[in-house]
Amino acid sequence: MTTGSPRRVAVIGAGAVGCYYGARLAQAGHDVHFLMRGDYAAVRERGLEVRSKDGDFHLHRPSVHRTAEEIAATGPVDWVVCALKATAVLEARALIAPCVGERTRILLLMNGLGLEDTFAGWFGAERIFGGLAFTCINRLRPGVVHHIDYGAVTLAHFLDAPETLEDARSLWDGAAVTVQTAPSLLAARWNKLLWNIPFNGLAVTAGGITTDRIMSNPDLRAAAEATMREVIAAANADLEAHGASTRLDAGEAIPAMLRATEAMAAYRPSTMIDFVEGRPLEVGAIFGEPLRRAEALGVDVPYLTLFTVLMRALDPARASAG
Repeated sequence: MTTGSPRRVAVIGAGAVGCYYGARLAQAGHDVHFLMRGDYAAVRERGLEVRSKDGDFHLHRPSVHRTAEEIAATGPVDWVVCALKATAVLEARALIAPCVGERTRILLLMNGLGLEDTFAGWFGAERIFGGLAFTCINRLRPGVVHHIDYGAVTLAHFLDAPETLEDARSLWDGAAVTVQTAPSLLAARWNKLLWNIPFNGLAVTAGGITTDRIMSNPDLRAAAEATMREVIAAANADLEAHGASTRLDAGEAIPAMLRATEAMAAYRPSTMIDFVEGRPLEVGAIFGEPLRRAEALGVDVPYLTLFTVLMRALDPARASAG
């Protein structure tokens, strides 16, 4: 159970990631409300099942809702955990707004760069936090998620205000989630992209393959490492341009990321799953925005450029629009 007072939490975007972390918060004693669409009927009937390397558990009667207005009608929300895909960002404002009161804070458990800027414009910078989840979680079927490996979350504040991070960290007291805080949200976002760009990119462009196949293929592994070096060059140029003192260290970060990926079970990155199932890809947030910043700062990023071109061409949403 949570060691502090229970909070009322709205999970907006109850896919694999939202269901898993929302379930962990509920397991810790918080009053968690899930906004669900496709899984609503299954979860109402059978509950929410989590199969985890850290021990399976089942929320038998979670609070699930079809609309954000239904959540808001149950009372003031302390935290909104937004785990929508970046492809749904234009829907996010309407989905979150009914839950936002005077004291509500918003944690984005989303992939990509620049999303917090958008949310800060909508809801105010002081209430926006970024959450970077390094984890392997897939949805098995409606109402059932599989936590395969890892699971730690790094928290940072949009304004990099350290005094506000304690409230965000304390939300996870008593939850079976390893949480750490970062002094720079921008650095934390780029550090997550250090994995997301090469491994989501290669998993899709190599034909819909899992991370173990990337790591066991010398050419693909070398491409991943070369892409990481580009990401770090772009990250450090962007951090400098924003006046941040933090920098990413290639000599430390790249070997650590490769070791962690090598230790994973065979994993299907989220973008690869979207690709093979014909759903829109998070191209803009994960590839397009980092490339835009690299080009604006004069950083040479041939692998990132190629990945972005290929991912745009392969994106079902783009093909449908065309």
